[in-house]
Amino acid sequence: MRLRKVRLIFLLFVAAIIMGSPFFWMVVSSLKPNAELFSWPPTFVPQRITFEHYTAALTTRGFERYFLNSTIVSLISMAFNLVFCSLAGYAFARLDFPMKNFLFLLLLSTMMIPVQVTLIPTFLMVKSFPLVGGNNIFGQGGTGLLNTYAGLVVPHIMSVFGVFIMRQFYMQFPRELSEAARIDGAGELKIFGKIFLPLGKPAMSALAIFTFTQAWDDFLWPLVVTSDRSMRTLQLGLEVFKNRYTADWGPLMAATTVSIVPVIVIFLVFQRYFTDTALSSGIK
Repeated sequence: MRLRKVRLIFLLFVAAIIMGSPFFWMVVSSLKPNAELFSWPPTFVPQRITFEHYTAALTTRGFERYFLNSTIVSLISMAFNLVFCSLAGYAFARLDFPMKNFLFLLLLSTMMIPVQVTLIPTFLMVKSFPLVGGNNIFGQGGTGLLNTYAGLVVPHIMSVFGVFIMRQFYMQFPRELSEAARIDGAGELKIFGKIFLPLGKPAMSALAIFTFTQAWDDFLWPLVVTSDRSMRTLQLGLEVFKNRYTADWGPLMAATTVSIVPVIVIFLVFQRYFTDTALSSGIK
């Protein structure tokens, strides 16, 4: 048993090195001066630490705006997912209505559709949104939700994966919790808000991390839906450090390092809820 544990720890250690080495090289490269950045053989530890690349990255024109856009879009997407996915997950897990299982399977089947297939229909829907961006009631004549925060958020409003997580989590609780509340005269919204919503913190924390990271890392949709530089997200903004033939690697590595900070912060904020003690606390 002890040997098996040692092997497992060794495998996890090797996997951590493989997965973490690109991030380590990114951070190290952002702290090297240009002369050392392109030296051969490469140095794994900077001989002289410099923050000039961070200064260049943070003072680059538009970088603050790109960072703000990504933050707004990711936080709004996370909030929408937490609301809609928790409600839908509760409905599929605890309520009885016709064709419930069929509708849930139909919803899950949409996960097999590649995002590239839905890209053009989603773009046309955003562009033809009625009564905004100069469009008439038929969605014609203007730009709709293009180059807006609403247009950037549309694909991230709700995720099927989030509904699945919340549904599976709510299904583990005993029926007695809901029935006791109904006997006391509570309606479904009150049962959800007073009982299941507080108990759903572990699953909602995981969902918050997933949805924030997905929206933050999205590159394709912002590239399609925005043409105004002021509405670009950070993933598109990193392109300012590259040109046709080369790249400014020092500031690019610094900007990329800065771009992962919000994801780490969100993880640290929500990871304390990962321990699943909700079932026992709910029964108490």
